[in-house]
Amino acid sequence: MIVRIMGEGQWKLADSHFGELNGLDDELLAEMENGDTDGFRRTLGALLDAVRRLGEPLPDDVLEPSELILPAPDASLEEVRKMLTDDGLIPG
Repeated sequence: MIVRIMGEGQWKLADSHFGELNGLDDELLAEMENGDTDGFRRTLGALLDAVRRLGEPLPDDVLEPSELILPAPDASLEEVRKMLTDDGLIPG
């Protein structure tokens, strides 16, 4: 699966990593619902770090269709809220 982090680039991730990403996504959603700005910031960073750590970055000159788009690290709570679906940022 190809994942884009807005403003940074794309990473190719194996489907086997989505359990870890979904756990962080669930945590992020709960923090947003509770208005926990500090927790939101921390968990968003952890989610993006996990994509960078677990994925293989695609070269800058390669543009693949992204199956998942995540917010930039400095995205606000409101910006991320607009990106949410019923499942959070990550479907499933």
